Amino acid sequence: MNIKGKKVLLRALERSDMEELRSYHNDPEIGNLLVGWTVPISSEEQNKWYDRLSYDDRNLRFAIETEEDGFIGVTDISCIDYKYRSASHGILIGKKNMRGHGYGRDAVMATMKYAFEELQLNRLEGEIIEHNIPSYNLYLKKCNWKEEGRKREFAFRNNRYYDNIMVGILKTEYEEICMQTGYWNTFEESSDGLEEVK
Repeated sequence: MNIKGKKVLLRALERSDMEELRSYHNDPEIGNLLVGWTVPISSEEQNKWYDRLSYDDRNLRFAIETEEDGFIGVTDISCIDYKYRSASHGILIGKKNMRGHGYGRDAVMATMKYAFEELQLNRLEGEIIEHNIPSYNLYLKKCNWKEEGRKREFAFRNNRYYDNIMVGILKTEYEEICMQTGYWNTFEESSDGLEEVK
């Protein structure tokens, strides 16, 4: 089952996506903004990682796809705890020219919709390195996440240490932003008022 957003489609990762995903992983500019990715990986390592995906129901990873540009990044629901109904979440828009067009927000909203409405989770959490201002704004200003704490001087980048910001959202907070913004409504505003989306 594909997960449909307003601008993006979340689908299963395919082996054909791996070379492009590896190019994102090995891009120093991207790695500088993320928690964890600090060493280059080979094609063989990337394919071994992909082979493990089908046996892992606690870590779900999806390709982010647009109709015009195809595969542009990845999103995940990871470390799923079905007893406590919580999980971690992260996103990467690897195609740099696709950033700033609302695809990231739509991918996060679609991921939350699936996590909270289909998987019946109650909580998602994530981590943001403090100098990653675009991700901070995406989660906290556009998607209603809350800052929950910091790991001080956690990540070493560009010859200095940065804090790791812990963020999270509850199902009720996701529902609140959906109601406030009407994000999933089937109506759009036109010059004459509201019209139903066909």
